[in-house]
Amino acid sequence: MRLLSRVVRSLRSVAALGMLLGAAFAPRAAAQHIDEVSAIGMTVSNMERAVAFYTDVLSFQRVSDSEVAGDGFERLEGVFGARARVVRLRLGDERIELTEYLAPRGRPIPDDARSNDRAFQHIAIIVTDMDSAYALLRRRGVEHASTGPQRLPDWNPNAGGIRAFYFKDPDHHVLEVLQFPDGKGDPRWRSAALVVPHRLFLGIDHTAIVVGDTPASLAFYRDVLGLRVVGEGENYGTEQEHLNNVFGARLRITTLHAARGPGVELLEYLAPRDGKPYPMDEHSNDLVHWQTTLTGRDADGVSRALRAASARFVSPGVIASSIGKALLVRDPDGHVMHIVAPESRPAANHP
Repeated sequence: MRLLSRVVRSLRSVAALGMLLGAAFAPRAAAQHIDEVSAIGMTVSNMERAVAFYTDVLSFQRVSDSEVAGDGFERLEGVFGARARVVRLRLGDERIELTEYLAPRGRPIPDDARSNDRAFQHIAIIVTDMDSAYALLRRRGVEHASTGPQRLPDWNPNAGGIRAFYFKDPDHHVLEVLQFPDGKGDPRWRSAALVVPHRLFLGIDHTAIVVGDTPASLAFYRDVLGLRVVGEGENYGTEQEHLNNVFGARLRITTLHAARGPGVELLEYLAPRDGKPYPMDEHSNDLVHWQTTLTGRDADGVSRALRAASARFVSPGVIASSIGKALLVRDPDGHVMHIVAPESRPAANHP
């Protein structure tokens, strides 16, 4: 009996150890820190020129125009002595944020920048007719980043039939126009086209960023911030090469979404892997700077999760502002995320 008791106790100990090990190594459900991808921002050199381009050429509408300065803004953006003009524009339900630093002014985008460099980021604008969009862009004299509009081949089940074209704004930020065939893309684009049948530019489907290692990026965006993966695929071939203007381009593409707002698309170049790393001395006033605004409910909680994951902060921590709490942080490749928790206001009392 004593031997049997010892065996039972041993088995219970092994079972307890197994439960502990299982708990330690079981995948954790990601905290849902982020509710919305609420805006995609970029730094521009001349606000009047940039606003004219986005409103006159691409049909964006002005939402707000303000000037910001002071200690809170300096600490948030990591630029001492900063004074900036910020213009928010809307296309459909999506927004971009243009920032011109009046002081200090930063550096231009390098002339040798390529689509497989880690600093690459763009927004993808949905159009109802690619031929009409391309003709309009040609009339307005935009600079090509692709050789021309590309139709991705039918052998690719995820991307077959999609038409796309890369071009540049006046500061050389790369933009994309995108047309989905029937049965592909978010159904809201078909609904938007039906609501406003004569509109050429509908809204922003996603922002795309180049990453060096997809699993490392997923650990940041999915596991820490709580975005969910909604699509995965691999694109290659002459059409993809001419779209990205990178010979031999072969991309692993992963799309993530929050509950609301455009997607975040991770572009990992499986070939060629000669893209330059994100510049370590980049600052928010440099024109290569993009920052994607992610809205959540608990900036302090997000900050703690990011610090636990050893993320690199641009801001020294959470910064209080007139709209709530915010911070800037870099993903594993250097892309900047602007995390915002808007200030909650109590409901008004009505007699």
